[in-house]
Amino acid sequence: MRITGLALVPPPSAADLPKVTPELLASVLARYSRSNEGLAAILAKVDLAHPDASIDRILKFVDYGHASIGGLTGGLAIALDDVSMWLAYKVFEIATMADGQESSTRYITMDAANVPSAEELGIPADLAGRWRDMVSRAFAAYHAEYARLDALGTAEPHRVRLPAGASPAVANRLRKNFALDRARYFIPVATRTNLGLVQSSRMWAMTVKHLASLPHPEAQAAARLIREELLKQSPRLMRHSQADESYREQARQELECSLALGRERLSCEALRDEVWVHVDRATPPWLPETQPVAEALRHRVNRYGQQGTATRRMRVSFAWNNMAIAELRDLNRHRTGHRYTPFIQAGFYLPPEVDRSVHARLLGDQLALTRELLARGSPAYVHSLLLGAQTPFEHGTHADKFIYEAELRTGMGAHFRYAEHLSAALARFLAAVPEARGWVTEGSAEPE
Repeated sequence: MRITGLALVPPPSAADLPKVTPELLASVLARYSRSNEGLAAILAKVDLAHPDASIDRILKFVDYGHASIGGLTGGLAIALDDVSMWLAYKVFEIATMADGQESSTRYITMDAANVPSAEELGIPADLAGRWRDMVSRAFAAYHAEYARLDALGTAEPHRVRLPAGASPAVANRLRKNFALDRARYFIPVATRTNLGLVQSSRMWAMTVKHLASLPHPEAQAAARLIREELLKQSPRLMRHSQADESYREQARQELECSLALGRERLSCEALRDEVWVHVDRATPPWLPETQPVAEALRHRVNRYGQQGTATRRMRVSFAWNNMAIAELRDLNRHRTGHRYTPFIQAGFYLPPEVDRSVHARLLGDQLALTRELLARGSPAYVHSLLLGAQTPFEHGTHADKFIYEAELRTGMGAHFRYAEHLSAALARFLAAVPEARGWVTEGSAEPE
């Protein structure tokens, strides 16, 4: 695991502007909120040659809480290389206000060597051999299915949806994506990936505190490394990033819930698709919503257009019983609202093009290993899962954000399984809000 901080550099045209550290920026803006002098006057009193003294002087006068100051630090960028897919998922779940990206499964190394050690992940020593064997066999299944599906797409090109007039190069790329996107369910969750996030010092402190409070060794190691890196950019505010009892206790209770559900529902059979959508349109009696839903939606040119108050005030919660971790990794990154999953294996998804019986022994051994880790109450059970593991997943947000997600995940270039999940949720939403019908664009996930 490697952690890298990326300093924000002013563009050349801003050479005449004062260059301030994130903490100096935060302290100046905090002082600005308790003064009518204006920003230029405050900056004139700052000794840029000795910024630490200026920061301490301002913060001593302002005496604001660290959270309100930390949010003023601007975007602090951190890249996390070689972390497990589980840790990447967890960081995105925690960092609800971050902008970030994670490496696609299409571009990372699919090999047993590209997995942290059993010790790094907290796999019990007596199970480490079984775990390594399962991981190696899972990668072998991935490569075998990829090769078979690639050949199938060549022999039967009708299986690969191609845009009209696709060039040979485009057809070849889409055929490979067809194979990759269907073979990926065998990829171990422990596989190393990379991610980068940008968020304020306030949100980084919360993220690091949360990671440090988890029982997983990899999360705690990441917390230490991120804190060390951010102390270079925001030393005062990152002092508030240590684990505390409230975070530890909530992490303990969530783990106990996951272990109980995992033991109860553990299965390698495919779950039947179920979706749940709840719409809350209630408003206070002294401020009713008067805009028609159609007026909130019809002026948009595309999904990035502004929506009106009728959808921005409408609460929407939606959930699936069977979100494969392969899809969870991406849907979990829609940052608005809150997402929740127990991260268990209540079933195992494989696309119709893959013969489940061919892999029965691998799936059986993987199931047995997961059952043993769950029985022991080990947090490391998450690292015995493959991307095909199906888990319940819930997301609560507002209607404008849900509509954006539904249009994006069924639109051009969307993964076939995303489109199935979001199409089902959108149908439930439109049944609850029929006035939106005709103004929400459900795509057909055509290749791009």
